[in-house]
Amino acid sequence: MNVRHGVAMATLGMIAGTASAQSSVTLYGVADVGIEYLSNVPSANGGASQVRMASGNMSTSRWGIRGVEDLGGGLKAIFDLESGISLDTGAQNNRTRLFDRTSIVGLSSKYGTVTLGRQTTPLYDTAIQLDPMGFAPRYSLYKSDDVLAGRADNSIKYRGTFNGLTASGLYSFSRTGGGEVPGNYTVDRNLGISLSYEVSSFAIGAVYDEYQGSTLATAERKDRRMLVGASYAFGPAKAFIGYRWYNGNVGAMPTDRSDLYWAGLRYSVTPALKLTGAAYYTNMRNSGADPIMFVASADYAFSKRTDVYMNAGYALNRGNSQLGMNGFNAPSGSPTNVVPGTDQTGLVVGVRHKF
Repeated sequence: MNVRHGVAMATLGMIAGTASAQSSVTLYGVADVGIEYLSNVPSANGGASQVRMASGNMSTSRWGIRGVEDLGGGLKAIFDLESGISLDTGAQNNRTRLFDRTSIVGLSSKYGTVTLGRQTTPLYDTAIQLDPMGFAPRYSLYKSDDVLAGRADNSIKYRGTFNGLTASGLYSFSRTGGGEVPGNYTVDRNLGISLSYEVSSFAIGAVYDEYQGSTLATAERKDRRMLVGASYAFGPAKAFIGYRWYNGNVGAMPTDRSDLYWAGLRYSVTPALKLTGAAYYTNMRNSGADPIMFVASADYAFSKRTDVYMNAGYALNRGNSQLGMNGFNAPSGSPTNVVPGTDQTGLVVGVRHKF
């Protein structure tokens, strides 16, 4: 009986070992929080200074679970569930979604990866590579563009890399949850395609994104964006340059048009210390409200997982433009980041840990 029990346990151990070698599940995350100073924040008496604790400055604070199973023949099954959190309060970033950042399942092989669910768009994937600030949640290209959609619900996405060339395409049946209407295939539809190429120290990327309104009344309206950018590394430095074109009437009539230009330089003083400078200029067509954001950043890494940072920024608002360090004022009136037509200075010092 003891021999049988021993054989059974050994067999189970071998099976478990095989399963472990063929599949894995990983818990991961980022904890990022800092102290931020802002000028000209709207108050009862007009613009006032504010000091606050801010979560997610260089990276969105988040936790997630991802897994992979080897199906044989080079084919793998994958999944990823990721949730954003406000580290300053412990609350979820989105109260109605547990996995607001990513919830996907898919298949991957040497021919590329196909995923289904809520996921990043090709527009986001391209911008994060070509922004000198890494498309950080604040003080970056991300907050200089109030029309850039980073994620899409109900989407299917392909991404493949071949000899340095990466191709990606996404189609969403309902980007924000207003689509999938019986008898109508255009409501809330989102389409994105991108191509990028990276060789040695040079990288270039281009993307096209098209979105149709989330209601039957706006389904025939379109927001269209094109983005192109490049980076070049030389010695300890890396230069970035980019352009985004926007033409859309989903949220406004007549059509909104704008051009966004950016450039920046990242310099490695030492392997641990990196300095970054960037400028983002938005040309609002048919308007004198053309804001400019200037950003300077210092990041010091104690290890591959832990770093401290200091970001300083200045948003210059021309005319009645409304760009703050944390983005444009929302058309609905909330959030309101800066007193319209006034400039804003921002400074944040924080710590980030990846696990």
